[in-house]
Amino acid sequence: MDSSYKPYVVVVVIQALYAGMQIISKVALNVGLKSYILVFYRQAIATIFLAPISLFLEWKTAPPLTFMAFFKMCMLSLFGMEKLNGRTIPGIIKIFGILICLGGAITIAFYNGPPYLRLLMHNHLLNIHSEEGNQGQNIASSSTTWVKGVFLMLVSYLFWSFWLLFQGKILEAFPSRLLLTTFQSFLSAIQCFLIAIALERNPNEWKLGWNVKLLSVAYSGIVISGITFFLQAWVVQKKGPVFQAIWTPLGLIYTVFAAAVLFGQILSLGSVLGAILLVVGLYCVLWGKIKEQSKDNFSSQLTNETKKIDTNAPKDDIRLSLVSA
Repeated sequence: MDSSYKPYVVVVVIQALYAGMQIISKVALNVGLKSYILVFYRQAIATIFLAPISLFLEWKTAPPLTFMAFFKMCMLSLFGMEKLNGRTIPGIIKIFGILICLGGAITIAFYNGPPYLRLLMHNHLLNIHSEEGNQGQNIASSSTTWVKGVFLMLVSYLFWSFWLLFQGKILEAFPSRLLLTTFQSFLSAIQCFLIAIALERNPNEWKLGWNVKLLSVAYSGIVISGITFFLQAWVVQKKGPVFQAIWTPLGLIYTVFAAAVLFGQILSLGSVLGAILLVVGLYCVLWGKIKEQSKDNFSSQLTNETKKIDTNAPKDDIRLSLVSA
């Protein structure tokens, strides 16, 4: 496979893995696993999984990273990471694509519309319910909970975007992706433990057992926080944080159709229209980025060729041309 296509393949795989986490976590939460306990176990397992690998492969070769250097990179990452030039066609298409993606996400969140398709007419594949899960579904139908949920998701994606921007700058000075992922998981595990232990003191709620709770924790910790975060850091290092972030709508599309297959959830017209808008917006942004990148590469190549010509030109010829002038 051409190396230029690898980032595209990797981001598609990343979003598919994220969709799997959404589905498995939904099942685990339905049977009573607390969300804050799930997140703590996820980060703790990721730390245990990555620590020996990263220490063995990258500890000796990792460059030093001081706190002041880290702080400066974080501040710099908030500015100038992506240019939106509204005076060029690629820039206009990128802005247009971002707005289309936003419209698709809003459509899926707020507009259901009439039932469009049910992929499994009788029984869905994951028939796992609990009294707590059913109560959660009933509560989720209220408009107040919908507004809170959308607000929390917006805040979540805001901090997610900051995290991707920070990664882009940090990886320039600290290219040890495994160690960086391990540090992130370790610090996150500490924070999540403090929150979880403050909210839940009952030891029985922390027990997992050989069930879907353990599967959800293991998948989220090893596959997502371990492998997927490492792959994500690789994509950010190769193509930049914006390239990684713009593929996020693909994970939403995966999740919508997976929920229809596994849970028997009816695909509404809003879900289908939102998915179409997300795909159209995604490809508009990618087209604009590819065109701008091609233009930048051509300009840099032309500049390098000009420098080579100026460097290789004989000094005597330059002097003669000046005298004759």
